[in-house]
Amino acid sequence: MTSAPGHAVEAESLLAETLRYARTRSYTGWDYADGMSSQLLEAIPIENQWLNLVIQEGIKRAPINLRRLFLVEQRQSFKGSALFALANRNASLLGLDEVDYDAEATRLADWLGDNRRAGYHGFCGGHAHALQDLGSRRLPTEGDVVSTTYGVRALLALSAFDPEYATLAESAAEFLTRDLNYTETADGAYITYVAAEDATYHTLNAIALAASLFCDLYEHTGTEAYAEKATALLSFVVARQTPVGGWYYRDPREASHLSMDGHHNGFIIECLLRYAEQVDATRFSPALDRSLQFYRDHLFERDGAPRWDEKRTFPRDIHAAAQGIIVFTRAGDLAFAARILEWTRKTLYAGDGRFYYRRERFYTRRIVLMRWAEAWMAYAISAYALAYREANVQPPEATDVR
Repeated sequence: MTSAPGHAVEAESLLAETLRYARTRSYTGWDYADGMSSQLLEAIPIENQWLNLVIQEGIKRAPINLRRLFLVEQRQSFKGSALFALANRNASLLGLDEVDYDAEATRLADWLGDNRRAGYHGFCGGHAHALQDLGSRRLPTEGDVVSTTYGVRALLALSAFDPEYATLAESAAEFLTRDLNYTETADGAYITYVAAEDATYHTLNAIALAASLFCDLYEHTGTEAYAEKATALLSFVVARQTPVGGWYYRDPREASHLSMDGHHNGFIIECLLRYAEQVDATRFSPALDRSLQFYRDHLFERDGAPRWDEKRTFPRDIHAAAQGIIVFTRAGDLAFAARILEWTRKTLYAGDGRFYYRRERFYTRRIVLMRWAEAWMAYAISAYALAYREANVQPPEATDVR
Protein backbone atom coordinates (compact mmCIF):
# COMPACT_ATOMS: atom_id res chain seq x y z
CA MET A 1 0.00 0.00 0.00
CA THR A 2 2.84 2.44 0.79
CA SER A 3 4.18 2.53 -2.76
CA ALA A 4 1.07 2.07 -4.87
CA PRO A 5 0.06 5.17 -6.89
CA GLY A 6 -3.52 4.74 -5.74
CA HIS A 7 -2.60 4.60 -2.04
CA ALA A 8 -4.67 7.61 -0.95
CA VAL A 9 -7.69 6.31 -2.82
CA GLU A 10 -7.22 2.88 -1.23
CA ALA A 11 -7.18 4.34 2.28
CA GLU A 12 -10.31 6.37 1.58
CA SER A 13 -12.05 3.34 0.11
CA LEU A 14 -11.16 1.33 3.21
CA LEU A 15 -12.56 4.12 5.38
CA ALA A 16 -15.83 4.13 3.40
CA GLU A 17 -16.14 0.35 3.78
CA THR A 18 -15.52 0.49 7.52
CA LEU A 19 -18.04 3.26 8.08
CA ARG A 20 -20.59 1.46 5.90
CA TYR A 21 -20.27 -1.68 8.01
CA ALA A 22 -20.87 0.29 11.21
CA ARG A 23 -23.59 2.51 9.79
CA THR A 24 -25.73 -0.35 8.50
CA ARG A 25 -25.62 -1.80 12.04
CA SER A 26 -26.48 1.54 13.67
CA TYR A 27 -23.00 1.57 15.25
CA THR A 28 -24.11 -1.25 17.52
CA GLY A 29 -22.22 -4.44 18.24
CA TRP A 30 -20.15 -6.45 20.68
CA ASP A 31 -17.25 -5.03 22.66
CA TYR A 32 -14.00 -6.16 24.24
CA ALA A 33 -15.10 -6.89 27.83
CA ASP A 34 -18.87 -7.03 27.47
CA GLY A 35 -19.52 -10.40 29.14
CA MET A 36 -21.35 -8.76 32.03
CA SER A 37 -24.18 -7.92 29.63
CA SER A 38 -24.87 -11.64 29.17
CA GLN A 39 -28.58 -12.27 29.58
CA LEU A 40 -27.73 -15.71 31.01
CA LEU A 41 -25.59 -14.10 33.71
CA GLU A 42 -28.28 -11.53 34.48
CA ALA A 43 -30.84 -14.35 34.90
CA ILE A 44 -28.83 -15.95 37.72
CA PRO A 45 -30.52 -14.80 40.96
CA ILE A 46 -27.27 -14.22 42.87
CA GLU A 47 -24.56 -11.57 42.65
CA ASN A 48 -21.03 -13.00 42.90
CA GLN A 49 -17.87 -11.25 41.76
CA TRP A 50 -16.07 -14.52 41.02
CA LEU A 51 -18.87 -15.74 38.78
CA ASN A 52 -18.90 -12.33 37.10
CA LEU A 53 -15.16 -12.55 36.50
CA VAL A 54 -15.37 -16.09 35.12
CA ILE A 55 -18.06 -15.07 32.61
CA GLN A 56 -16.50 -11.73 31.69
CA GLU A 57 -12.94 -12.97 31.32
CA GLY A 58 -13.94 -16.30 29.80
CA ILE A 59 -15.85 -14.59 27.00
CA LYS A 60 -13.08 -12.01 26.51
CA ARG A 61 -10.25 -14.55 26.37
CA ALA A 62 -11.94 -17.37 24.42
CA PRO A 63 -10.34 -18.11 21.02
CA ILE A 64 -13.80 -18.13 19.44
CA ASN A 65 -16.75 -15.79 19.91
CA LEU A 66 -18.96 -17.09 22.74
CA ARG A 67 -21.18 -14.02 22.87
CA ARG A 68 -24.12 -15.53 21.00
CA LEU A 69 -24.00 -18.61 23.21
CA PHE A 70 -24.11 -16.47 26.36
CA LEU A 71 -26.72 -14.09 24.91
CA VAL A 72 -24.44 -11.07 25.25
CA GLU A 73 -26.35 -7.97 24.27
CA GLN A 74 -25.01 -5.85 21.41
CA ARG A 75 -24.97 -2.19 22.42
CA GLN A 76 -23.95 1.20 21.10
CA SER A 77 -20.78 2.41 22.80
CA PHE A 78 -20.35 6.01 23.97
CA LYS A 79 -16.63 6.05 23.15
CA GLY A 80 -17.21 4.16 19.92
CA SER A 81 -19.90 6.64 18.87
CA ALA A 82 -17.51 9.54 19.52
CA LEU A 83 -14.86 7.88 17.37
CA PHE A 84 -17.37 7.18 14.62
CA ALA A 85 -18.52 10.81 14.76
CA LEU A 86 -14.93 11.97 14.25
CA ALA A 87 -14.39 9.46 11.45
CA ASN A 88 -17.58 10.53 9.66
CA ARG A 89 -16.58 14.18 9.94
CA ASN A 90 -13.16 13.37 8.47
CA ALA A 91 -14.83 11.41 5.67
CA SER A 92 -16.81 14.53 4.83
CA LEU A 93 -13.65 16.67 4.86
CA LEU A 94 -12.09 14.15 2.48
CA GLY A 95 -14.98 14.69 0.10
CA LEU A 96 -16.36 11.15 0.30
CA ASP A 97 -19.94 11.17 -0.91
CA GLU A 98 -21.48 7.73 -0.41
CA VAL A 99 -23.79 9.28 2.20
CA ASP A 100 -24.07 12.62 3.97
CA TYR A 101 -21.21 11.99 6.38
CA ASP A 102 -21.75 15.27 8.24
CA ALA A 103 -25.34 14.28 8.90
CA GLU A 104 -24.09 10.95 10.24
CA ALA A 105 -21.56 12.74 12.45
CA THR A 106 -24.12 15.17 13.89
CA ARG A 107 -26.59 12.36 14.55
CA LEU A 108 -23.88 10.64 16.55
CA ALA A 109 -23.07 13.88 18.37
CA ASP A 110 -26.73 14.23 19.29
CA TRP A 111 -26.67 10.65 20.56
CA LEU A 112 -23.68 11.51 22.76
CA GLY A 113 -25.59 14.40 24.25
CA ASP A 114 -28.69 12.30 24.81
CA ASN A 115 -26.69 9.48 26.40
CA ARG A 116 -24.35 11.43 28.67
CA ARG A 117 -24.14 10.05 32.18
CA ALA A 118 -26.46 11.68 34.69
CA GLY A 119 -25.71 12.85 38.22
CA TYR A 120 -22.35 14.54 37.57
CA HIS A 121 -21.29 18.20 37.48
CA GLY A 122 -20.69 18.22 33.73
CA PHE A 123 -20.84 16.30 30.49
CA CYS A 124 -19.37 12.80 30.65
CA GLY A 125 -19.66 9.34 29.15
CA GLY A 126 -18.91 5.79 30.19
CA HIS A 127 -18.86 2.15 29.15
CA ALA A 128 -21.92 0.52 27.61
CA HIS A 129 -21.84 -2.42 29.99
CA ALA A 130 -20.84 -3.27 33.55
CA LEU A 131 -17.21 -4.19 34.25
CA GLN A 132 -16.18 -6.52 37.07
CA ASP A 133 -12.82 -5.84 38.71
CA LEU A 134 -11.35 -7.54 41.74
CA GLY A 135 -13.37 -6.19 44.62
CA SER A 136 -15.50 -3.72 42.68
CA ARG A 137 -18.06 -3.55 39.90
CA ARG A 138 -18.31 -0.58 37.57
CA LEU A 139 -21.76 0.20 36.27
CA PRO A 140 -22.73 1.59 32.85
CA THR A 141 -24.09 4.66 34.64
CA GLU A 142 -20.59 5.70 35.77
CA GLY A 143 -18.72 8.38 33.88
CA ASP A 144 -15.03 7.94 33.06
CA VAL A 145 -12.35 10.24 31.75
CA VAL A 146 -11.43 8.26 28.62
CA SER A 147 -14.96 8.05 27.21
CA THR A 148 -15.49 11.70 28.11
CA THR A 149 -12.31 12.85 26.37
CA TYR A 150 -13.38 11.39 23.04
CA GLY A 151 -16.92 12.65 23.49
CA VAL A 152 -15.59 16.18 24.01
CA ARG A 153 -13.31 15.86 20.98
CA ALA A 154 -16.24 14.82 18.80
CA LEU A 155 -18.52 17.60 20.06
CA LEU A 156 -15.87 20.26 19.48
CA ALA A 157 -15.14 18.93 15.99
CA LEU A 158 -18.82 19.34 15.13
CA SER A 159 -19.51 22.59 16.98
CA ALA A 160 -19.66 24.54 13.71
CA PHE A 161 -22.95 22.75 13.03
CA ASP A 162 -24.41 23.53 16.45
CA PRO A 163 -22.74 25.82 19.02
CA GLU A 164 -24.53 23.92 21.79
CA TYR A 165 -22.10 21.07 21.17
CA ALA A 166 -19.24 23.31 22.36
CA THR A 167 -21.20 24.46 25.41
CA LEU A 168 -21.88 20.85 26.36
CA ALA A 169 -18.24 19.88 25.74
CA GLU A 170 -16.91 22.69 27.92
CA SER A 171 -19.02 21.52 30.85
CA ALA A 172 -16.84 18.39 30.95
CA ALA A 173 -14.17 20.50 32.67
CA GLU A 174 -16.38 20.48 35.77
CA PHE A 175 -16.69 16.71 35.59
CA LEU A 176 -12.91 16.35 35.62
CA THR A 177 -12.17 18.89 38.29
CA ARG A 178 -15.03 18.10 40.68
CA ASP A 179 -16.13 14.50 40.08
CA LEU A 180 -12.74 13.01 39.13
CA ASN A 181 -10.97 14.67 42.03
CA TYR A 182 -8.51 16.94 40.21
CA THR A 183 -5.70 17.23 42.76
CA GLU A 184 -2.54 19.31 42.54
CA THR A 185 0.74 17.85 43.77
CA ALA A 186 4.36 18.91 44.02
CA ASP A 187 5.05 17.65 40.50
CA GLY A 188 1.77 18.46 38.73
CA ALA A 189 -1.77 17.19 39.16
CA TYR A 190 -3.76 14.01 38.78
CA ILE A 191 -7.36 12.89 38.34
CA THR A 192 -9.02 9.53 38.91
CA TYR A 193 -10.26 7.36 36.03
CA VAL A 194 -13.77 7.22 37.52
CA ALA A 195 -15.21 9.03 40.49
CA ALA A 196 -14.98 6.01 42.78
CA GLU A 197 -11.46 4.91 41.80
CA ASP A 198 -8.95 4.16 44.54
CA ALA A 199 -6.68 7.21 44.76
CA THR A 200 -3.77 5.13 46.10
CA TYR A 201 -2.73 4.52 42.48
CA HIS A 202 -2.86 6.62 39.33
CA THR A 203 -3.86 5.46 35.83
CA LEU A 204 -1.31 7.37 33.76
CA ASN A 205 -2.87 7.24 30.31
CA ALA A 206 -6.17 8.45 31.81
CA ILE A 207 -4.41 11.45 33.34
CA ALA A 208 -2.77 12.20 29.99
CA LEU A 209 -6.13 11.99 28.23
CA ALA A 210 -7.57 14.42 30.77
CA ALA A 211 -4.75 16.76 29.81
CA SER A 212 -5.65 16.40 26.13
CA LEU A 213 -9.27 17.23 26.93
CA PHE A 214 -8.10 20.48 28.51
CA CYS A 215 -5.85 21.08 25.48
CA ASP A 216 -8.86 20.72 23.19
CA LEU A 217 -10.89 23.13 25.33
CA TYR A 218 -7.98 25.59 25.38
CA GLU A 219 -7.66 25.46 21.60
CA HIS A 220 -11.38 26.08 21.21
CA THR A 221 -11.81 28.81 23.85
CA GLY A 222 -8.38 30.33 24.53
CA THR A 223 -9.03 30.05 28.28
CA GLU A 224 -5.63 29.99 30.00
CA ALA A 225 -6.92 27.98 32.96
CA TYR A 226 -7.42 25.00 30.64
CA ALA A 227 -3.82 25.22 29.41
CA GLU A 228 -2.61 25.41 33.01
CA LYS A 229 -4.51 22.27 33.97
CA ALA A 230 -3.23 20.43 30.88
CA THR A 231 0.33 21.40 31.83
CA ALA A 232 -0.07 20.25 35.42
CA LEU A 233 -1.57 16.88 34.42
CA LEU A 234 1.09 16.15 31.81
CA SER A 235 3.84 17.23 34.22
CA PHE A 236 2.62 14.53 36.60
CA VAL A 237 2.69 11.92 33.81
CA VAL A 238 6.07 12.97 32.41
CA ALA A 239 7.59 12.77 35.90
CA ARG A 240 6.72 9.05 35.84
CA GLN A 241 8.29 8.24 32.47
CA THR A 242 10.71 5.33 32.77
CA PRO A 243 14.36 5.67 31.73
CA VAL A 244 13.66 3.68 28.54
CA GLY A 245 11.00 6.18 27.48
CA GLY A 246 7.73 4.37 28.15
CA TRP A 247 5.14 4.28 30.91
CA TYR A 248 3.58 1.55 32.99
CA TYR A 249 -0.19 1.49 33.04
CA ARG A 250 -0.38 2.66 36.64
CA ASP A 251 1.79 4.38 39.19
CA PRO A 252 3.12 2.94 41.39
CA ARG A 253 4.31 0.13 39.15
CA GLU A 254 3.21 -2.61 41.55
CA ALA A 255 -0.40 -1.42 41.18
CA SER A 256 -0.29 -2.02 37.43
CA HIS A 257 -1.57 -5.23 35.86
CA LEU A 258 0.05 -4.21 32.56
CA SER A 259 3.62 -3.46 31.62
CA MET A 260 4.47 -0.77 29.03
CA ASP A 261 1.83 -1.89 26.57
CA GLY A 262 1.20 -0.51 23.10
CA HIS A 263 -2.07 1.35 22.99
CA HIS A 264 -1.86 2.93 26.45
CA ASN A 265 1.62 4.27 25.71
CA GLY A 266 0.26 5.45 22.39
CA PHE A 267 -2.45 7.41 24.22
CA ILE A 268 0.16 9.25 26.30
CA ILE A 269 2.33 10.04 23.29
CA GLU A 270 -0.64 11.32 21.30
CA CYS A 271 -1.54 13.57 24.24
CA LEU A 272 2.01 14.96 24.32
CA LEU A 273 1.79 15.62 20.58
CA ARG A 274 -1.53 17.41 20.99
CA TYR A 275 -0.09 19.54 23.81
CA ALA A 276 2.88 20.48 21.60
CA GLU A 277 0.51 21.56 18.83
CA GLN A 278 -2.12 23.29 20.94
CA VAL A 279 -0.31 24.74 23.97
CA ASP A 280 3.52 24.68 24.02
CA ALA A 281 5.82 23.08 21.44
CA THR A 282 8.90 22.81 23.67
CA ARG A 283 7.90 22.22 27.28
CA PHE A 284 7.72 18.42 27.08
CA SER A 285 9.79 17.89 23.92
CA PRO A 286 12.57 15.79 25.57
CA ALA A 287 9.98 13.39 27.02
CA LEU A 288 8.11 13.29 23.71
CA ASP A 289 11.28 12.51 21.75
CA ARG A 290 12.23 9.68 24.12
CA SER A 291 8.73 8.24 24.07
CA LEU A 292 8.46 8.26 20.28
CA GLN A 293 11.79 6.48 19.97
CA PHE A 294 10.72 3.88 22.54
CA TYR A 295 7.38 3.48 20.78
CA ARG A 296 9.01 2.83 17.40
CA ASP A 297 11.82 0.62 18.64
CA HIS A 298 10.01 -1.51 21.24
CA LEU A 299 6.28 -1.49 20.48
CA PHE A 300 6.34 -2.04 16.70
CA GLU A 301 8.15 -4.32 14.29
CA ARG A 302 9.85 -3.07 11.14
CA ASP A 303 6.90 -4.20 9.02
CA GLY A 304 4.44 -2.16 11.11
CA ALA A 305 3.14 -5.03 13.24
CA PRO A 306 2.26 -3.89 16.77
CA ARG A 307 3.81 -5.64 19.76
CA TRP A 308 1.84 -6.21 22.95
CA ASP A 309 4.42 -4.52 25.19
CA GLU A 310 8.15 -3.96 25.49
CA LYS A 311 8.75 -7.63 26.35
CA ARG A 312 6.05 -9.60 24.54
CA THR A 313 5.34 -9.79 20.85
CA PHE A 314 1.90 -11.39 21.04
CA PRO A 315 -0.94 -10.82 20.99
CA ARG A 316 -0.91 -8.27 18.19
CA ASP A 317 -4.00 -6.21 18.94
CA ILE A 318 -5.95 -4.04 16.52
CA HIS A 319 -6.33 -1.29 19.10
CA ALA A 320 -2.54 -1.02 19.32
CA ALA A 321 -2.34 -0.91 15.51
CA ALA A 322 -4.99 1.80 15.27
CA GLN A 323 -3.33 3.90 17.95
CA GLY A 324 0.00 3.54 16.16
CA ILE A 325 -1.54 4.87 12.95
CA ILE A 326 -2.94 7.83 14.90
CA VAL A 327 0.33 8.59 16.71
CA PHE A 328 2.66 8.41 13.72
CA THR A 329 0.19 10.34 11.59
CA ARG A 330 0.11 13.10 14.19
CA ALA A 331 3.91 12.97 14.52
CA GLY A 332 4.22 13.57 10.77
CA ASP A 333 5.61 10.13 9.91
CA LEU A 334 3.00 9.21 7.33
CA ALA A 335 5.27 6.55 5.92
CA PHE A 336 5.37 4.53 9.11
CA ALA A 337 1.66 5.13 9.73
CA ALA A 338 1.06 3.71 6.24
CA ARG A 339 3.22 0.71 7.08
CA ILE A 340 1.11 -0.06 10.16
CA LEU A 341 -2.08 0.42 8.16
CA GLU A 342 -0.84 -1.96 5.47
CA TRP A 343 0.09 -4.61 8.05
CA THR A 344 -3.37 -4.29 9.59
CA ARG A 345 -5.11 -4.54 6.23
CA LYS A 346 -3.17 -7.67 5.28
CA THR A 347 -3.39 -9.37 8.69
CA LEU A 348 -6.64 -8.37 10.40
CA TYR A 349 -8.94 -7.10 7.66
CA ALA A 350 -11.72 -9.55 6.82
CA GLY A 351 -13.25 -7.55 3.98
CA ASP A 352 -16.54 -5.64 3.76
CA GLY A 353 -15.41 -3.16 6.39
CA ARG A 354 -14.76 -5.80 9.07
CA PHE A 355 -11.61 -5.98 11.18
CA TYR A 356 -10.70 -8.89 13.44
CA TYR A 357 -9.46 -7.73 16.78
CA ARG A 358 -6.38 -9.79 17.57
CA ARG A 359 -3.63 -11.95 16.10
CA GLU A 360 -2.21 -14.56 18.47
CA ARG A 361 1.02 -16.42 17.82
CA PHE A 362 -0.64 -19.36 16.06
CA TYR A 363 -4.13 -18.14 15.16
CA THR A 364 -6.32 -15.08 14.67
CA ARG A 365 -9.26 -14.22 16.90
CA ARG A 366 -11.81 -13.82 14.13
CA ILE A 367 -14.14 -11.64 16.16
CA VAL A 368 -15.43 -8.23 15.05
CA LEU A 369 -15.84 -5.77 17.92
CA MET A 370 -17.67 -2.55 17.12
CA ARG A 371 -15.75 -0.18 19.39
CA TRP A 372 -12.44 -1.96 19.97
CA ALA A 373 -11.86 -2.77 16.30
CA GLU A 374 -14.29 -0.93 14.00
CA ALA A 375 -14.48 2.47 15.68
CA TRP A 376 -10.77 2.72 16.35
CA MET A 377 -9.84 1.69 12.82
CA ALA A 378 -12.38 4.06 11.26
CA TYR A 379 -10.94 6.94 13.27
CA ALA A 380 -7.33 5.93 12.58
CA ILE A 381 -7.84 5.49 8.83
CA SER A 382 -9.71 8.79 8.60
CA ALA A 383 -6.96 10.66 10.46
CA TYR A 384 -4.29 9.14 8.24
CA ALA A 385 -6.22 9.72 4.99
CA LEU A 386 -6.92 13.34 5.90
CA ALA A 387 -3.29 14.03 6.81
CA TYR A 388 -2.16 12.33 3.62
CA ARG A 389 -4.57 14.44 1.56
CA GLU A 390 -3.43 17.63 3.27
CA ALA A 391 0.23 16.75 2.74
CA ASN A 392 -0.59 16.13 -0.94
CA VAL A 393 2.45 13.93 -1.40
CA GLN A 394 3.10 10.22 -1.70
CA PRO A 395 4.61 9.05 1.62
CA PRO A 396 8.27 8.09 1.20
CA GLU A 397 9.45 4.70 2.29
CA ALA A 398 9.58 4.63 6.08
CA THR A 399 13.04 4.89 7.59
CA ASP A 400 14.34 1.88 9.49
CA VAL A 401 12.97 2.11 13.01
CA ARG A 402 15.87 0.22 14.56
